[in-house]
This record gives sequence, structure tokens and C-alpha cells, in this order.
Amino acid sequence: MLKKAGLACTVCGSRNYSLQLSRTAKEKRIEVKKFCSRCGKHTLHKETR
Repeated sequence: MLKKAGLACTVCGSRNYSLQLSRTAKEKRIEVKKFCSRCGKHTLHKETR
């Protein structure tokens, strides 16, 4: 079974991407460098719940 998680830009805070993750316990949240349409550049995105 999968759970939904979103990725939010660390600069402007907009939630641009969504993911489906496994329910296994993990130590820390996902951090990925992706393109933010609001900022117009590649920024770090962190997992939100």
C-alpha cells in the first residue's frame, strides 16, 4: 500500500509535485532538486505530508 506525499519548494513554499511512497518507516524526508514554475529555476524541494 502506498501513501501520498507532496514536494514543496524551499524558497517560495509552493507544492509543485506529488509522489506515492511506500509505507515503510524511514529516517528522514526526501529532498530533491527540481524545477519550480513559480520561482522559474531549479530549487530544492522537500517532502510534505
